[in-house]
Amino acid sequence: MSARFSGSGIKRRWMLNSVLVFVVLIIVAIIAFSLSIAGYYYDNMESGLLNKAKIATNFFAAYTTRSSAEYYDSIYKYTNEFDSAGTIELQFINTSGNVVTSSYGSAAGSHPGTEEIQSVLTNGATESFRGKNPNTGERIMAVSAPMKYTDGQVIGVMRYVTSLRVVDREIAVSVGAAVLVGAVIVAIIIITNMFFIRSVVEPVNEITHVARRIADGSYGIQIAKKYPDEIGEMVDAINEMSVKIGQTERTQSEFISSVSHELRTPLTAITGWGETLMFDENLDAETRGGIGIMLREARRLTKMVEELLDFTRIQDGRFTLNVRKIDVGAELEDSIYTYRELLHQDNIELEYHPPEGEMPIIDGDPDRLRQVFLNILDNASKYGREGKKIVVEIGSDENWVWIKIRDFGPGIPEEDLENVKKKFYKGKTKERGSGIGLAVVDEIVKYHNGVFTLENAEGGGLLATVRLPIDQRS
Repeated sequence: MSARFSGSGIKRRWMLNSVLVFVVLIIVAIIAFSLSIAGYYYDNMESGLLNKAKIATNFFAAYTTRSSAEYYDSIYKYTNEFDSAGTIELQFINTSGNVVTSSYGSAAGSHPGTEEIQSVLTNGATESFRGKNPNTGERIMAVSAPMKYTDGQVIGVMRYVTSLRVVDREIAVSVGAAVLVGAVIVAIIIITNMFFIRSVVEPVNEITHVARRIADGSYGIQIAKKYPDEIGEMVDAINEMSVKIGQTERTQSEFISSVSHELRTPLTAITGWGETLMFDENLDAETRGGIGIMLREARRLTKMVEELLDFTRIQDGRFTLNVRKIDVGAELEDSIYTYRELLHQDNIELEYHPPEGEMPIIDGDPDRLRQVFLNILDNASKYGREGKKIVVEIGSDENWVWIKIRDFGPGIPEEDLENVKKKFYKGKTKERGSGIGLAVVDEIVKYHNGVFTLENAEGGGLLATVRLPIDQRS
């Protein structure tokens, strides 16, 4: 069978159509959780800083109505007494955007450099910032609130700054935990799905293997029914099909064998009497020609009957070989000598290339191998007669003795090439024949542990190659 079933196809489709959906949903859930947990932490931190800024600006509202000296004294004092200095930096910034005083002791006159400060000085509204500190590169969150006179004039900015390092670490831990939980869920889904897929794929693979054996000729074999579901129903259907095919095949083989045996007796009589009549000197030329035609057709039918009988023996397991040490080159030459005259009558030239050196002795049945060679020569003369030439070569290599027989006819269409060795397959040819000659050749070569191949030769024609193993020698 050219198309082979692979369970990986079902696994792949199942993973793509089912498991992948769960994986995508989990990934989306992890992303949504990560965004929400980050938003929760950042929003809470920002709200805390905004509350501090609101309380502090309300506290300083009284000082902004007094003199500048009192304002600056109050912010220095407030900065020094700031109780959250361990986690939050408090800065007071003048209208030029420079730090006046800081709870972290930052140098006066330094410029924080974040965009919200100038926006607060311009718009007079509290604003927040989240991002990298332009001076240090550290991720920070800052809330800047305007310090105003009673007439609304902004005289400075109070700024709370805190590092996001701890918060980012908390977010990373939470996201990592979510990813871990998601990975565990995905692993559980994949494992459970793999068990489920295996429960489908393994019996399907077993059924496919047996179905392939049935297709290859092992009719009647049965599949063990292990599942009471749709797979079990498929097993029942294939088992029933196997039994019916086996019965049909046995009936066909018995019929062919019976008919072949029945045909042998009259064919033997026709051939015998035909050969006897050919010795009659009183026959005129026309009658002698008619008897010759009768003999040729009787011999052709006899050959077909022998092929059918051989094939039924092969199918029934009754086919045997009489193996001994043989010179395969000598057997090939005997076959060529036997067939050369028939080819000459059809005006077909047979060109034989003997081996260059001594051929190795191999184990084989000489009668069956001669049958192989004669069948291939007959096929070459029948289907390649328009080429008017057949070339036969023999040789050997380290492991094989090989015989190549090539005709110069039209060859075989590519779509038929892989089927011509199957029984009763004749393709689109109009030539007469049983369609089992090459099938018998293939089986006999297999019985010799050899290989029989057919291919279209370069330049036209069909090349048949028989390879017989050398390592059969005991």
